[in-house]
Amino acid sequence: METTMTDRLRSALGIVHWRNVPLMIVLLIGAGLMIMPFLWMVAASFRPIGESYRLPPSVFPDNLDLAAYREALSSGVPFLTMYWNSFVIAAATTIGTLVTSALAAFAFSRLEFRSREFLFIFMLLGLMVPPALVLIPLYFGYARIGLLDTHVGLALPAMASSFGVFMMRQFMLNLPKALEEAALLDGANYRQIFWTITLPQLGPALATLGIITFITSWNNFVSPFVLITSWDKMTLPVGIVALQGVMGSARLSVIMAAATMSILPLLLVFLVAQRFIVESITMSGVKG
Repeated sequence: METTMTDRLRSALGIVHWRNVPLMIVLLIGAGLMIMPFLWMVAASFRPIGESYRLPPSVFPDNLDLAAYREALSSGVPFLTMYWNSFVIAAATTIGTLVTSALAAFAFSRLEFRSREFLFIFMLLGLMVPPALVLIPLYFGYARIGLLDTHVGLALPAMASSFGVFMMRQFMLNLPKALEEAALLDGANYRQIFWTITLPQLGPALATLGIITFITSWNNFVSPFVLITSWDKMTLPVGIVALQGVMGSARLSVIMAAATMSILPLLLVFLVAQRFIVESITMSGVKG
């Protein structure tokens, strides 16, 4: 009892037990190695052009210079337009994925129907297919139905996510069924149960899946590069590559400035909802 109280007190005060010190050191080193490229990118975006290739390199610039940001925005590449395009596509993809994944997961976790397990396993086979493998058939199919060079064509396939359905199903399997069973006895149908009982409990899972989907869509390069042909409809990853082609390797600080601006929405989204990620992963991994 005394040991348990001591452990709880240490946890409440944020005190690390001496046996965990080596693990904490390893984790801190790993965190430092992970964050260093981002720090270097941000620092490089503020360097004057002549300081970018100085040897030996310095971690932080001697003088902060915003010229790289001004040059990135006035380079001839429609950077702000691509920024908006990426946001619209990522937002639409995220909303669509959350809706379809939650509904499908409810069916696989709560409804009893024939071949349910077979259909679920068949759906998971989609995780084994590389997205790049379907781009060429998708290109010719879009060319026939008029979805080529449209934002709808980019967002639509991503809204059917095998990973999203799997993640939401695992989360729902851990939710108590007592309220749902009581609602069924009171005459409620499954549609009412989903919207009034199940959905309000899915906050952590929806937030986590939303973050993952938004980041994946925001960073998507191959699909826009293949399916979009107009500059005014291109997305940000393609724009950064185009900017690199315009500026060349000698303008490293300009490329780093564009990359820094591109990750700001991702950092904001992650910082706002990061606590939901741990909670969702913990609950989804308990039950298979």
